[in-house]
Amino acid sequence: MFSNVTDLNYEALKWCNDQNGRYHRAVDCVPHDKHLAECQKTTGTLTMTHDVLKYLCPLRKISFDGFVNYEGRRYGVPYWYTKKLCRVRRDAFTLYIYDDELSKELVRHNVTWSRKDSFCKDQYAVNQPEEYPSVPVKTTVTQLEEPEPSSAFEKFNFAKAVSWDE
Repeated sequence: MFSNVTDLNYEALKWCNDQNGRYHRAVDCVPHDKHLAECQKTTGTLTMTHDVLKYLCPLRKISFDGFVNYEGRRYGVPYWYTKKLCRVRRDAFTLYIYDDELSKELVRHNVTWSRKDSFCKDQYAVNQPEEYPSVPVKTTVTQLEEPEPSSAFEKFNFAKAVSWDE
């Protein structure tokens, strides 16, 4: 039994990784080991420079209501971050949101398969400033009399509009 789709996907991934780590007689190898050996022939070590990090953490636009879209889902950004762009990076089941220069981590979110918005602490200010009117409001409300509805067939009453006897 699974409580939600995220749990099901996590268990399926765990099962796949377990199967890839076992010996398979049909291919006479352990698939994970063979894949690793083939990939190591062509790969090299990637040096983590600031430019590589900027490439791995793409810029995202923050919406007017304080969310960032990533993989079809919305994740909250704290209200005190006032810029319009931020950088986003996903690592397994965690989403990291950084400022646009990658100098500060703003917030972390758990990645789920839920379509609901993921809010964060401090996404909205607790004490919102209240706007008071600059001039006292002096308004009166009056109710108008309802006009008598006109009949839609009145335009076909030709005897009233034109007299043919004249």
